[in-house]
Amino acid sequence: MIVPGCLTELVEQGTIQQVVRPLLAGKEAQIYLVVAGGQERVAKVYKDARQRSFKHRATYIEGRRVRNTRDQRAMERGSRYGRDRQEAAWRATEFEIISRLQQAGVRVPAPYSFAEGVLIMELIRDGSGNPAPRLADVSVNPAEAPALWNRLLREVVRMLCAGVVHSDLSDFNVLMGEGGPVLIDFPQAVDATANLGARRLLVRDVANLARSLGRFAPQLMRTQYGEEMWAHYERNTLTVETPLTGRFRPARQRADTASLLEEIAAVEREARQRRERLGLPPVRP
Repeated sequence: MIVPGCLTELVEQGTIQQVVRPLLAGKEAQIYLVVAGGQERVAKVYKDARQRSFKHRATYIEGRRVRNTRDQRAMERGSRYGRDRQEAAWRATEFEIISRLQQAGVRVPAPYSFAEGVLIMELIRDGSGNPAPRLADVSVNPAEAPALWNRLLREVVRMLCAGVVHSDLSDFNVLMGEGGPVLIDFPQAVDATANLGARRLLVRDVANLARSLGRFAPQLMRTQYGEEMWAHYERNTLTVETPLTGRFRPARQRADTASLLEEIAAVEREARQRRERLGLPPVRP
């Protein structure tokens, strides 16, 4: 096993006691099982920007700011120093976001530390004590799919109440933990108030989840929870307890459905390609 230099540095510093094995390779990071603080945890090692396959990055960093004004100006100018600072901020975002969401009661892995560009987090386990699988890798009992959907929907509501939109939510970013689903992967998360694309990204997130669970509960494919949720958010009537129906009556002005359909099609293509790379069977509608 080849251990990345950043993990070797953390072992030398004593932050990590042991690198056990790789767990998962994603489009933006490599996940390792490690021992830290005397317990098994996960270490997320982010890939270099040139190696990541995350597209349209500007969409997700819109509205993000850093405290250091010199860094912020450099990032806005796009200088070499600014690009370095922007890359550092991209990697640090996940630790900040999951810390914020944990405080808001969202089911996310507990964050322990962020050092040398590596995020150390809780290892989510399944009922047998093994690393929890992703929703994309399991089959859901059709009778249980609606209950799972409701739990996931409430997690999205809690995020939005905390002012956060995941922006890349799908069955690949949900772990099926022993106590229920846990949301992961937040470096692309956006501020619901500062990012002009937040509504579109939220609607896409919810549509992705509906499509994933729609394999087991087809009735979910006909719902409009994302639009309904955002309408409550804009009216300042959204709370964790707000009842949602899945029905939504759009405003009279003509909606830009073409761009939304294009986004959804792009996500579906990416999901198919990801499943092909992992050797998973295609999703049947």
